[in-house]
Amino acid sequence: MLKKNIYLGLIGFGNIGTGVVKLLKENAEILEQRLGTKIILKKIVDINIEAPRMVAVDPQLLSTDVNEILNDPEIDIVIELVGGYDPALRFLTDALKKGKHVVTANKALLATYGNELFQLAAKQQRNICFEASVGGTIPIIKTIREGLVANRIKSVLGIMNGTSNYILTKMTEEKEDFETVLKEAQKLGFAEADPTFDIEGIDTAHKLALVLTLAYGKRVPLKELYREGISGISQQDVEFAGELGYHIKLLAIARQHDELIEARIHPTMVPFHHLLANVNGNYNAFHIIGDASDSVFLSGQGAGMMPTASAVISDVIDISRDILKGTSWRIPARSFQEDVIQDINLMPIENIITHYYFRFSALDHPGVLSKIAGILAEENISIATVIQKGRKKGQAVPIVMTTHKSQEKNVRQALEKIDRLDIVQGHTVLIRIEDDRLP
Repeated sequence: MLKKNIYLGLIGFGNIGTGVVKLLKENAEILEQRLGTKIILKKIVDINIEAPRMVAVDPQLLSTDVNEILNDPEIDIVIELVGGYDPALRFLTDALKKGKHVVTANKALLATYGNELFQLAAKQQRNICFEASVGGTIPIIKTIREGLVANRIKSVLGIMNGTSNYILTKMTEEKEDFETVLKEAQKLGFAEADPTFDIEGIDTAHKLALVLTLAYGKRVPLKELYREGISGISQQDVEFAGELGYHIKLLAIARQHDELIEARIHPTMVPFHHLLANVNGNYNAFHIIGDASDSVFLSGQGAGMMPTASAVISDVIDISRDILKGTSWRIPARSFQEDVIQDINLMPIENIITHYYFRFSALDHPGVLSKIAGILAEENISIATVIQKGRKKGQAVPIVMTTHKSQEKNVRQALEKIDRLDIVQGHTVLIRIEDDRLP
């Protein structure tokens, strides 16, 4: 006999947990109409059940003992929203072993320990869903895993961190430097007191690792993903980018090259005409190209209480529909069957071929441009544009160049030589460019 109601246990009653409870209460009627039965939140566990929340719950629902969820045979789905690695890993592992389905928004945990959890879920024939872990309310996981299941994914470009996108947007619109905008973002709550995970691309790396495993059926070691953050982006570079027809975005980039996967995270110049260039504020976005679908673009709120709660509840509904039909593991968690998932073969960053922006701080002497251009030519790097502004005889002035497609290895070798020149001061600024209009 199939179940008449679906029972949930929620571990973590913080910001997102509060949103989940609020959404379950406020949209209970429409959820029941869509599912065909009631969803009952049976227990909420948190280390602090006395703190005030913006949603009222029956005190009898609250507990500090996670075993009241894990050992309750009536609870079908466990929602984990505590974040971090431990005890979240133990909670999810125990829940799966006890035959419960699980929902999590914990991208750091899945990017680091996902292999063990996905394999355990497959062994137990229980669902592990994680739509809220990447892109907040944007259904990127469902899109790759289900909507594009017939496709070979040729590429994925994504703005996956709202904090970095907010900072870069403000730098562009208000012409303020990085440190000033970061402090403003922290005051407004868009950036954490310690913003390292966001501004140095670590959060984006967690999300890209999950996207890669869904798109290509590969296990992805985080430490092998090439990553640069945005803390080195100056207002000067933002302005030069605009003059050249680009906005700077922190992009996650994935492309398939036969057996090799190109995967990297870094500040990127994106041409004004591209949809990603116009994703501003704390929004996230994904541009996916499949061999059959061609271009697919998704954009929306990538974080926040209610957008993330929306994604969590979507997973709850998917699992509930399976439970009501007496099935589970209908859709593999990572899109591919677990027994075919292999280690990823990443393209070394030195082998990528793309366009580049360079900003040199060079002394205003005759022959400077020819010396720099000569070294670039020696490394088979072709110049597309040159900008030189201001004349300060005997002093350093900025010289900006963009290139046609070049290999990273050659670029690094050229810049190492250029930075050793007496006429060049400091290190050359390098920003990669994504622009299919250029050869």
